[in-house]
Amino acid sequence: MTASTVGFVGILALFVLLLLRIPVAFAMFLVGFIGYSVLDSPNAAFSQLASQTFTLASSPELVVVPLFILMGNVASITGMSRRLYDAAYAVIGQFRGGLASATVIGCGGFAALSGSSVASALTMGKVALAEMDRFDYDHRLSTGVVAAGGTLGILIPPSTGFVIYAILTQQSIGRLFLAGVLPGLLMLMLFVGAVIVICTLRPGFGPAGPATTLRQKLGAITGALPIIGVILVTIGGIYGGIFSPVEASAVGAGLIVLIGALTRALSLRQFWAATKDSITTTATVMLILMAAYLLNPFLALSHIPDAVGNILIGLNLGVTGTLILILAIYLVLGCFLEGFAMLVLTLPIFFPIITNLGVDPIWFGVLVVIALEMGLISPPVGINVFIVKSVAPKVPLADIFVGVIPFWLMMILTVGILIAFPQISLFLPNSMFN
Repeated sequence: MTASTVGFVGILALFVLLLLRIPVAFAMFLVGFIGYSVLDSPNAAFSQLASQTFTLASSPELVVVPLFILMGNVASITGMSRRLYDAAYAVIGQFRGGLASATVIGCGGFAALSGSSVASALTMGKVALAEMDRFDYDHRLSTGVVAAGGTLGILIPPSTGFVIYAILTQQSIGRLFLAGVLPGLLMLMLFVGAVIVICTLRPGFGPAGPATTLRQKLGAITGALPIIGVILVTIGGIYGGIFSPVEASAVGAGLIVLIGALTRALSLRQFWAATKDSITTTATVMLILMAAYLLNPFLALSHIPDAVGNILIGLNLGVTGTLILILAIYLVLGCFLEGFAMLVLTLPIFFPIITNLGVDPIWFGVLVVIALEMGLISPPVGINVFIVKSVAPKVPLADIFVGVIPFWLMMILTVGILIAFPQISLFLPNSMFN
């Protein structure tokens, strides 16, 4: 049996284990260890497991994961995230579809705190769905906008998806964070545009909310200023070169905890709950990354990346055609696999191909993260859809999937714009680091 055959058998076995609901990390550990043992030796596999695990666990860049997760959890548990929604609601809620547009803006603001799409969808679902129900919004629009808006959590920095991409490809976390800012704002505006079009064509989908006075608007905006300040300090500090992403995560988490304590919105019990949840999420991410550091050497020994690369090059699609084909594969895989699993499985195969083609790895990272976002709302997995379903149990699952279609199309449009104009992604990182 050739090395490539062993590699393809290992990938097939991994898909089978995932379909059997084996946790992603354990499935990858099993396949990576057995595959490496077959292609080299069990002793080499044990040595690889020990050395790579220690290397990963001692990486200082990974400090951003627990700290940014903690920042988002504290902002959610203290109600700070609701103030972002309240501010957007006060300013544009009185327009037709205004509550849905405010939800998108609120999701974008919370994304700049949490770095998690699931957290964004869950938090904004609890905050916004009740309000939209109160004003008789169509369930397809209200649930669809929460599920889709939540996906901004892994595009607008800080982003856990960018951190994992950076670790797996040895790219700069700071550059990736900055590269996600303008595409994230572009997608946010396209989502708002989709809401406006829907409510123009179907006025009953998004009735106008109550008008607010200038005093109420100013009051809501003032209430959101502390949280907006934290966002500006963390992201602005990275852009201004004042501190690194690791330092920014510590500053952001510290400021959020300090604000919660000073305003007495954060009790010790709440802080402990937020900390425990952050530890659990971080442990899950770390296990997946450790498994990846064992699976990736197995794939390298099997020469699978070389074989797939030769196939794609043999198609003579050119740089743009090959890039579009790779993204199409991500879209298909997103219908069946969880986002982090996709990154771990595909980057060892696709990343050497795109670097050989001369594609900017930072630009590619943004496109991949958007493809992961699309998987979060694509059937049958669509984890964000199921999160919204848990918040709105009376809404049929099919209605939520129908509701996300316009926003899914906006994601396709975003990808097309970014492929046509790469500088949208590269302007901020290049202006800062060059």
